[in-house]
Amino acid sequence: MSLRGALRWDCLDEVAACLRNAWDHRVVAVIAMTAAGFIGTVDNAVAQVVYPNRAVRVVVPFPPGGGTDIISRTVAQRLSETWGQPVIIDNRGGANGIIGTDLGAKAKADGYTLLVVIATHAINPSLYRKLPYDTAADFAPITLMAQYPFILTIHPSLPAKTVREFIALAKTKPGQLSYASSGNGSGPHLGFELLKSVARIDVVHVPYKGAGPANVDLISGQVQAMFNNFLAAMPQIKAGRLRVLAVTSDKRSPVMPELPTLAESGLPGFDVTGWYALLAPAGTPREIVNKVQADVAGALRVSAVHSRLASEGAEPVGTTPDQFAKFLAAEIRKWGTVIRDAKVTPENL
Repeated sequence: MSLRGALRWDCLDEVAACLRNAWDHRVVAVIAMTAAGFIGTVDNAVAQVVYPNRAVRVVVPFPPGGGTDIISRTVAQRLSETWGQPVIIDNRGGANGIIGTDLGAKAKADGYTLLVVIATHAINPSLYRKLPYDTAADFAPITLMAQYPFILTIHPSLPAKTVREFIALAKTKPGQLSYASSGNGSGPHLGFELLKSVARIDVVHVPYKGAGPANVDLISGQVQAMFNNFLAAMPQIKAGRLRVLAVTSDKRSPVMPELPTLAESGLPGFDVTGWYALLAPAGTPREIVNKVQADVAGALRVSAVHSRLASEGAEPVGTTPDQFAKFLAAEIRKWGTVIRDAKVTPENL
């Protein structure tokens, strides 16, 4: 073979070696990329599994000691036991729940700040012209934790023994009877306004700063009626200081199953309940929302938690996020109608 031919074959050998090296590098790169993707997937899965890996804050937009605070702490304690992490209640009361709710809306959407809300969350969008948050867009619904009915209580000096008799009496005395509430814009206030609307009666609203002082004046006869809660009213009912006529929910309460509903008492379709629910800031990963919902629903099934709710006259629920979203939308529509019909505004609160 000539020198020229030998050089040609040497070059071909070098080219082949280069191609082999290039192919090897490409294979290595593909393997590395695949491994990195697999590791990233595993990391994400691990991150989801270990939530929460630190303390979780639950904002309660009301002062300590009330029913909302009690229920929140009961559920939080069980979640802490389930998660092995502290679940800290952060009471931020004020402005009919708006201050604490705004704090929850603006928190980081990582699952480490949750928010407890009650019926006022559905009332406030129609009650106030402007809120610092968007009730529909700024929150991720998690679950409706529990519901509780009110009861229609009256002073025993009134001759009425039934809802029909109370309505008939009110129609003979337009503007002469009065009802108490735990505060302007509260569930009992707007619930009674709904009763006035559907029953077509004129009863004067007298607001109080809480259910306690409202009950004092109801017992003394300063006001004649009130949408009460079981826990506050039961001792007075047993002592004969108050008379109970009906429950406001669409179903009878296991606390007093012999008590008829307002719907059964001549007001078909009437349904007013208080409730406790859990939200997260909008954008919280759905995996975290689903985990929190499942663990809260599990906590509500624990007998000790169930008993604590029952002592407050509440029944556990534990809906899915989608079910709660539909419930909340319906509540916002219902209370919006009541507020418009009753012409309730912040100015006349």
